[in-house]
Amino acid sequence: MVDEAVQKTKPTTGTREVGGLDSPPRFATVEAVAEQLQNIGYISNETIAGVVYLADRLGKPVLVEGPAGTGKTELAKSVASMTGTRLIRLQCYEGLDEAKALYEWDYRKQLLHLQTRRDGAGAVDRRWDELDDDLFSERFLLTRPLLEAIRASEPVVLLIDEVDRLDVETEALLLEVLSDYQVSIPEIGTVKANQVPMVFLTSNSSRELSEALKRRCLFLFLDYPTVEREREIVLSRVPGISEHLATQLTRVVRSLRSLELKKHPSVSETLDWARTLVLLGAEEIDSGLLRQTANVLLKYQTDIQTAEKSLGELTI
Repeated sequence: MVDEAVQKTKPTTGTREVGGLDSPPRFATVEAVAEQLQNIGYISNETIAGVVYLADRLGKPVLVEGPAGTGKTELAKSVASMTGTRLIRLQCYEGLDEAKALYEWDYRKQLLHLQTRRDGAGAVDRRWDELDDDLFSERFLLTRPLLEAIRASEPVVLLIDEVDRLDVETEALLLEVLSDYQVSIPEIGTVKANQVPMVFLTSNSSRELSEALKRRCLFLFLDYPTVEREREIVLSRVPGISEHLATQLTRVVRSLRSLELKKHPSVSETLDWARTLVLLGAEEIDSGLLRQTANVLLKYQTDIQTAEKSLGELTI
């Protein structure tokens, strides 16, 4: 839980210095964060709102861990939406390298440029050191998400999604960006940030992240929501659903998550199920309706069979 002194923050004005950069704070108080998130349909709690507030004030990235489908990616999207800033997303995967994460050179344009500098006999009409400076200049640089977030002149939100999918070597590329908000390019030099982006890293905990990466971040764990909070999420995201049906379906989902399943229903799948029930005109959930629509919630046949065998134990 966020400390009570943080929860009951007082509005502050002016700028805060982060990494040598002065920038105005995005949020006045923790309560303002929670209210703005709720206004755009993201139901938070004191811990979530407190971490987002502190991330802005301290200029620290937020590492959001937890099971898949608990709203980690949606939190970054919601912060970008509520602050009216651009979201820059780096989707991580095994094999992602520097050329796709940071930058690369446009070799095709460099080659064409070199060919235009040849004389009639085919010789290059300029000295190599002059060509070298020209070839490795800004106009041939292709920016990727990390460098794009650093070079942005306006405030941005940087989402590094599923960082646990990265190879350990590639994870090390993030350290300079996350600690100093800068990128070192050997041919050009160090590119420093014009503003401090809000950075969110998400992880499904498929592997242990390095201590160096964790040390640079604030930590937030998002577990499956309580029945009450998930009910609020359903009511805010699914138009036309009754309070009774929202209460009943969130209780069923909670019961399903208590079973030994290969994949437990995520919050997004709860919302899909809620929309399905509204579309079918359901007012009450019974065992027959659950069997009919189980494939919306559960994505493995073995899980569907387990749920059907446990219908008597489920809260309907």
